[in-house]
Amino acid sequence: MTVTIDGMQINYQSTGAGEALLFLHGWGSSLEVFNRMIRPLAAYFRCIALDLPGFGKSDMLPRPFTLQDYCDVVKKFIDALGLRDPVMIGHSNGGRITLQMCASGMVHPKKIVLFGSAGIRSKRTCKQKLRLASFKTIKRVLTLPVIKRYTGDLLAAARNHYGSADYNAAPPVLRQTLVNLVNVDLRDRLHQITASTLLIWGENDTETPLAHAKIIEQNIPDCGLCVIPNGSHFCFVEYPGQVDAILNSFLGVTD
Repeated sequence: MTVTIDGMQINYQSTGAGEALLFLHGWGSSLEVFNRMIRPLAAYFRCIALDLPGFGKSDMLPRPFTLQDYCDVVKKFIDALGLRDPVMIGHSNGGRITLQMCASGMVHPKKIVLFGSAGIRSKRTCKQKLRLASFKTIKRVLTLPVIKRYTGDLLAAARNHYGSADYNAAPPVLRQTLVNLVNVDLRDRLHQITASTLLIWGENDTETPLAHAKIIEQNIPDCGLCVIPNGSHFCFVEYPGQVDAILNSFLGVTD
């Protein structure tokens, strides 16, 4: 199914009936990452998952997006489908979008579930600062007006050397979008979230470390953290039985 938001075709799926659960995937992923989780939940809830713009089967972004741009699209999607205060379930960047929307009052869910949520900016190590400074110096030289027309390949090589895997794998419009997103730190806004919040985190998550989960837990007034032993950034895929039991308890599934 598709719906048009701001001129973009947004792909989504809706399964089941009852109280709405809205699933937001992470960077570089798609709604399909939630398919296994949704199947049993659809017996009790209406489960809606969308491909965020730039991913899955939805249209590519017309320009680099900010976090607020993504929030605006999700809000318009909620309105277009007539959803009323859906439970928000987000992974990674989907969690970052959820946190921003809830903290700013764009949505008022009774419950939030976050898996390995982004939104807390890590302090850069000395090595990371040095790499960033090196890249900025190289970029500044290679984009000087007198040589810019000859240095495209060199600049691309520098980006590949200094950039992250996600950055290097993305087309230019998503590269700038990724930069916009990772520079956001939401920790000072978390106290504004009133929804009952469940954090499910992999013990060995290297993308959004467990330390980030503890910051979120400490700053959202009604928040609990469940850690999946040995779990990674995709602990909900790796340990479905444990995650399903935690989710069912939080969402009130009694069968």
